[in-house]
Amino acid sequence: MPMRTLWLVRHGESVGNVAATRAEREGLERIPLDIRDADVPLSPTGEEQAVALGRWLDEHRDDIAAYWVSPYFRARQTLALALGDEPVVVGVDERIRDRELGILDLLTTTGVARLHPEEAQRRRHLGKFYHRPPGGESWADVALRLRSFLRDLMSGPEESALIVAHDAIVTLITCLLRNLQEEELLDFAAAHPVLNASVTRLDLSDGLWGVTAFADVSHLQEEGADVTVHPGTPDDEGPVGTPDDPAVAPDARSADVRPE
Repeated sequence: MPMRTLWLVRHGESVGNVAATRAEREGLERIPLDIRDADVPLSPTGEEQAVALGRWLDEHRDDIAAYWVSPYFRARQTLALALGDEPVVVGVDERIRDRELGILDLLTTTGVARLHPEEAQRRRHLGKFYHRPPGGESWADVALRLRSFLRDLMSGPEESALIVAHDAIVTLITCLLRNLQEEELLDFAAAHPVLNASVTRLDLSDGLWGVTAFADVSHLQEEGADVTVHPGTPDDEGPVGTPDDPAVAPDARSADVRPE
């Protein structure tokens, strides 16, 4: 049987999320973080979110045939805390890692404008989807490796899978399976932020993938965990939150996208 259901989970809030949000709000040029992106751990709030995700997972274990996770520590830590002591085979695939920013890594929006004004101008000219920072990736580059991952995933025997990764991965997989083009994809991304430890569900029906729920965080609210929103990269616009000032969605279901 072909793959019919995908659950996409963004990692819990990370210390990198917190540092980046504070740096943006304080107008700093650089994010004060001395850890490479692949090693960034969860914040205490992120750990609580991951445990709350585990309560949701307890109710859906029988529905999930395969587990996949980004190799980045914040994603692996999220899944490990959610699974607890449950013995589960988990696939780790570098194709679902976060987008690489190259020379713009650890720079805020202010930092990019001041230190690399030519890149800020190039991004405005090329657009967010096709702009590739030197040494980094464009959204189109990430989409290419995700197409490879999805092709392998869809050719397997499992009918369902849970993927724990990053906001860009959740957004791009959702848009790729729905065959959205550049303008549609960017409009969708701008209107639908991916909350930390949120769950997105995609279902295949009559040969078409539909979004049953997008960035659902009702499980966090039920467990009393903070609901936080942090843009994943300096060039992603949207609401932000920190443990001291969480950006809590007014309605956990307000980010849902109903099937078309």
